[in-house]
Amino acid sequence: MGGLSAALNISVGALQVDENALATSSNNVANVDTPGYSRQVANLVETAPITLGNITFGTGVGLQSVTSTRDSILDLRVNQETQQQGQLDAFIGAGQQIQSLFDQTSGAGLQGPLTAFFNSLSQLSANPSDTNTRQAVLTAAQNLATAFNQSSVNLSTLQGSTDQSVTQTVGQINTLTAQIAAVNTQISGTTGAGQNPGPLVDQRQLLINQLSNLVDVSEINAGNNSLTLTTSSGAPLVVGGQSFALSTQVNAATGQQDVFSQGTDITTKITSGQLAGQIQIRDQEIPALQNSLDTLAFNFANAVNTQNEAGFDLNGNAGGAIFVPPTAQASAAAGLTVAITNPALIAASQDGTTGDNANANALLALQNTNIVSGQTPLNYYSGIVFKIGNDVSSAQTSEQTGSAVLQQIQNLQGGVSGVSVNEEAANLIRFQSAYEASAEVSNAVNTLLQDTIGILGAA
Repeated sequence: MGGLSAALNISVGALQVDENALATSSNNVANVDTPGYSRQVANLVETAPITLGNITFGTGVGLQSVTSTRDSILDLRVNQETQQQGQLDAFIGAGQQIQSLFDQTSGAGLQGPLTAFFNSLSQLSANPSDTNTRQAVLTAAQNLATAFNQSSVNLSTLQGSTDQSVTQTVGQINTLTAQIAAVNTQISGTTGAGQNPGPLVDQRQLLINQLSNLVDVSEINAGNNSLTLTTSSGAPLVVGGQSFALSTQVNAATGQQDVFSQGTDITTKITSGQLAGQIQIRDQEIPALQNSLDTLAFNFANAVNTQNEAGFDLNGNAGGAIFVPPTAQASAAAGLTVAITNPALIAASQDGTTGDNANANALLALQNTNIVSGQTPLNYYSGIVFKIGNDVSSAQTSEQTGSAVLQQIQNLQGGVSGVSVNEEAANLIRFQSAYEASAEVSNAVNTLLQDTIGILGAA
């Protein structure tokens, strides 16, 4: 009777284990397309045998644990590549908006107005005393000044919207770190209770990956399956069950939002993620372009004014400024305006006679004169446009390369953590067969027990 009871216990225990193993495989199949899900494995172990005299008897099988299959190194590499992709994506998105501000094919930028201004001077050279031709020069000058103004304003507007994006991204970071801290607490509690924290770890990893897209993240194992998260410069984000919110404050010098952690300005220490890309556009790319525009406007206006002042107008008087002289290079593009409204004040003559066009030719010659940082106006402007295009193109090339690397790592990660339907189908058949075999054993033992009880009762 004792042997039969032991056999029955073994078979019943096996039924329970196989049932749990079947449930584990079923859950894997159900989550085959669930983002962030890691395949779970039922770990079966032989239960401790018992010894009677010189004979050792097995006691069956047990379910030691259900664990999620993860590769922490691959998880870390995915997060690192995601950080770089986040930065590049943010930079490219804003960079393409900048490109559109200087897209000559759509009529934006300065190439057209600059060319039109010099074309009007060419017409003036051919007919220096014609009032309509002189008015065309003033109109072209006004259009050029407006183009400078609009380009500068557009850059400032884009800088302002990028500044707002910085604030929004900081808010998203804080939301994610609060969620990660809450899951950290759950994981520690589940681990301490000896339960499987796999699903919670999956949830946390998915949140960390989203966080990595926004900001540079460093992970530190805090024990008990808990993680400490900081920025790459060491600013705390999550420590155990506590999150540390970032904040933004207006920089009085720039008028832009700086990023703070625990009272310390970390704006320049943010190295990757969307936040880094936004800061790069706002604090580096756009100011550099504004400075180039201001340099062009300042030198161009002064050169035109100087040359016009060297000649004589239609009334025989010494020429004056065509553009309001910029007081400083800073904000020269935004503030550029035409100083005159009377076309007779354009100094086309060099000797004071009405039909002389020598000074008009000199004004036209500025088109091919190195008056802006050792370059002609159009060449200098072309350099501005080239820099924008080159910066965006370089970022796109890096993004494409990084995307391929990220995909490769994710494929490796999927090979470790992903669910294989074929493998799980084989497991289902295997565990089903084991369950049916254990059930047969249980039925057989039960029949023997009933027979034994009947024999003993008859005796």
